[in-house]
Amino acid sequence: MERWRRGCCLLTVALVAAMAVVSGEAKLSPGHYRTTCPRVESIVRAAVARKVKETFVTVPATLRLFFHDCFVQGCDASVMIASGSNDAEKDAPDNQSLAGDGFDTVVRAKAAVEKACPGVVSCADVLALAARDVVTMSSGPRWTVELGRLDGLVSKASDVTGKLPGPDMQPDTLAAMFADNNLTVRDMVALSGAHTVGFSHCTRFAGRLYRSSAAAGPSYYRASYARQLMAACPRDVGPTIAVDMDPVTPTVFDNAYYANLADGLGLFASDQALHDGAASRPTVEGFARNQTLFFEAFKEAMVKLGRAGVKSGRGGEIRRDCTAFNQQ
Repeated sequence: MERWRRGCCLLTVALVAAMAVVSGEAKLSPGHYRTTCPRVESIVRAAVARKVKETFVTVPATLRLFFHDCFVQGCDASVMIASGSNDAEKDAPDNQSLAGDGFDTVVRAKAAVEKACPGVVSCADVLALAARDVVTMSSGPRWTVELGRLDGLVSKASDVTGKLPGPDMQPDTLAAMFADNNLTVRDMVALSGAHTVGFSHCTRFAGRLYRSSAAAGPSYYRASYARQLMAACPRDVGPTIAVDMDPVTPTVFDNAYYANLADGLGLFASDQALHDGAASRPTVEGFARNQTLFFEAFKEAMVKLGRAGVKSGRGGEIRRDCTAFNQQ
């Protein structure tokens, strides 16, 4: 009987381990590459610093790329895949506005890592590190990045639909979307603070802007801000024209975004709705008063987001080229 029990227990452990591999569950750790690529963080940081020096667009572009990757099928660098058929995640309508500088940052950092540690570090981990580094390099907080992700094996434009926060979404809809990624309302408000260094193409908010000229209320712009935006984004504006999301300190990662919302300076309806929503407003007001509080919440939320949909075992790979799946 005792022998049977031991055998049964061993079989159970084996089955659990096998299920973890098949399901893609993974345990992340800051020291994942401690022995296999000990300089990975400094290598990525140096590559990111060079890119930021070339253009500040690197900061919001890389941070937004991380968000868009993690919200669709998890943090697996599937957004990086370039498809000859234009049917990968990056080709989806909601990803068309992703700036090329974000992709270039990851490609450069990965190339530098490959020279030192070929075939060891995933593109998903490079992107996670780069997202942290651009925040730090724009006067924002620094946090410990958990590592050990694998790169995804699938990238489909059709998977993006309904997965990403939109500029006109209301708090309840946004909260449900964030909850799907194990993120709370507080996390949602904190991560929205990334808009303090963001920019947006005029076409993303033109509808709201020109409705505001004939309407009033908390969902619309402060009059002086609306005039400023109309000057930058006339009705016939082209699709490439963009404006800063934080009109006060656009190149500094700070808590000005939240104070802006209280002043009616939220660029997106979804931004302003955070201030007007009963569930989110106390957090917005708290972050507006206390930058340290915001920074701590942002760090915590970024770590939690980085755990979304992590791949492992047969559920992923370590790509040699971030823009293409490995050839089997």
